[in-house]
Amino acid sequence: MVNSRFLGLLSLLTLFVSAEARPQSHAVWAADSAIARKQGNGLDSSQRASVSYEHGELQWGLRLLYEATGNRTYYDYLLAGANNIVYDNGTIHGNYAYVSKTADYSLDPVRTGPTFLYLYQKTGQTKWKSAADTFKVQLDAHPRTGQGQFWHKKQYYNQGWLDGIYMGDVFYAQYVKDFQPSNSTAWADITQQFNLMYQNSLQASSDVHNTGLLYHGYDYSHTAVWAASDRGHSPEIWNRALGWYMMALVDVLEVIPTSNAGYATLRGILQNLAPKLRDAADPSTGVWWLVMTQPGREGNYFESSGAAMFVYSLLKGIRRGFITDTNGSIRAAAEKAYQYMTAHWVVENSDGTMGWTNTVQVGSLSGNGTFEYYVGVPTVLNDLKGLAAFLLASVEYEKL
Repeated sequence: MVNSRFLGLLSLLTLFVSAEARPQSHAVWAADSAIARKQGNGLDSSQRASVSYEHGELQWGLRLLYEATGNRTYYDYLLAGANNIVYDNGTIHGNYAYVSKTADYSLDPVRTGPTFLYLYQKTGQTKWKSAADTFKVQLDAHPRTGQGQFWHKKQYYNQGWLDGIYMGDVFYAQYVKDFQPSNSTAWADITQQFNLMYQNSLQASSDVHNTGLLYHGYDYSHTAVWAASDRGHSPEIWNRALGWYMMALVDVLEVIPTSNAGYATLRGILQNLAPKLRDAADPSTGVWWLVMTQPGREGNYFESSGAAMFVYSLLKGIRRGFITDTNGSIRAAAEKAYQYMTAHWVVENSDGTMGWTNTVQVGSLSGNGTFEYYVGVPTVLNDLKGLAAFLLASVEYEKL
């Protein structure tokens, strides 16, 4: 018979090991868990090279965590991931051959570009400059609307999406800062990308369920089935699309010179959106609905990737002085949302890793853009778009 005291000691030891396996930092826990699952490493599920915006998002978080902790594990992982998609001569390979400027003019793969620029700064290796140049050449030839907005993809004729601002313009801004800092035309173009999206997708006060926030996208040609008669905007505010845009604002405001007129424009947009985003949060939980224009409607739910993106954007905006939060209400709202996230969407796995729930798989304007479409898309456990956003939010929260 096993001694009962031994069983008690074994139970305590198990609890101790479990506690040790779980980092106190949620940022560290999220990053370590993604690495343990080999997520965001430049390879797809079949171990083929994959130029993925999700990987670029995670690598941005790993970079910030490396800079905050000095733990080289995070730098080495993002370096290995980038090496998986860039040959030694600087050629971007894998699926980029199918989504590049010659085939699809997609903004999505450009999101890996900031990783290339960062690695060029750290290593001085010309392969990273060559890879970054490939994306800049794509942007130089990228199709645009009559107003000058990048199309989200070649297949989405004359359409600007909030998602594309994050995918393309964070890289665009960093590239100009690094190699063309006095290029006033480029800075004006970057500012225009944000401003055109804002002006064409801002919800009007007369619209139903007005939040004063931004619709998912717009069609400058007004030919899409979902295009509104006034500015061609889509019918609903999808939380993650707005999240991409908000993150792009705070990340580019770190890069654009404060003396440039574009800085004031971008900061003005952020200052306008931040309190409206605060007010759009569910009063009880503090987080946001998947379809923000239909709060409480049957089928709608609180979605985790958009919430994490909002927390990152608001806290970083406040910390860097981009958002004026005189009474502390915006910070309080972001903190409340973060506490809901850790209590409801973080799962402790038996192997000590962290699971992340309630991230919607995808959102697109390739169809009709209706409420039924958005809520009909399934959620995915450990979806990198949400987990990486939670890493970013946790980095900012822990800086408080």
